[in-house]
Amino acid sequence: MYAIVNMKGQQMKVEEGAELFVNLIDAEKGDQIAFDEVLLIDSDGDVKIGTPHLKAKVNATVIEHAKGDKVIVFKKKRRKGYKVTNGHRQQFTKIKIDSITI
Repeated sequence: MYAIVNMKGQQMKVEEGAELFVNLIDAEKGDQIAFDEVLLIDSDGDVKIGTPHLKAKVNATVIEHAKGDKVIVFKKKRRKGYKVTNGHRQQFTKIKIDSITI
């Protein structure tokens, strides 16, 4: 059984027991969170599609908060002497999917 869930503007495929990284969620380590925007559920070939959402819930547990790899942003304008270097590290939350209920 899997579901497609809208999490903070991203659509993700989730299964029970799966651990995945999502954009930073405002919750503490060990907190239980629920996602209500379920777009699709496949239960052994029985596919249910929401218009736009299903009356289902996906429960998850926050495992940890982490940072992604550093990305270097370099800007330059030729013949002008303009160079700017910036770095960025995206913050993520690792969650574990506990249950999918219809």
